[in-house]
Amino acid sequence: MGAGREVSISLDGVRDKNLMQLKKLNLALFPVRYNDKYYADALLAGDFTKLAYYSDICVGAIACRLEKEGGGQVRVYIMTLGVLAPYRGLGIGTKLLNHVLDLCSKHNISEVYLHVQTNNEDAINFYKKFGFEITETIQNYYTNITPPDCYVLTRHTVPGTMKK
Repeated sequence: MGAGREVSISLDGVRDKNLMQLKKLNLALFPVRYNDKYYADALLAGDFTKLAYYSDICVGAIACRLEKEGGGQVRVYIMTLGVLAPYRGLGIGTKLLNHVLDLCSKHNISEVYLHVQTNNEDAINFYKKFGFEITETIQNYYTNITPPDCYVLTRHTVPGTMKK
């Protein structure tokens, strides 16, 4: 990038007409293939699922599922968060995750969680910077990748008290 040139990072909702963007990103980013239920859940999550654009190029996404708990509480499961390798380190993943965390605060959602392969230290360290903690280890969670184990990372917030 040229000195002083401002590059914009923007987020856009996932809809039927651009769902293929999310599918293509997932193929490039993740070692597992996602089924139709994943994409249906991503669409149902509304604003909690976003595509990220760097200078109008789709380079990342976050896809969530909203889960109803007993007593009407909702928690957010981050199904996937990924940014294409050449665009990492530019704040795109941070912008995607902060978007979801801000929505959680606005909607009084106090729990966000996700699964991370146990050898994915970059992802584990990334989420820890946002207050996520390893709360569980699941043996043989993944079927076709090595290692097959994952950590559950969870972030509990007191609704309405998010730091900006």
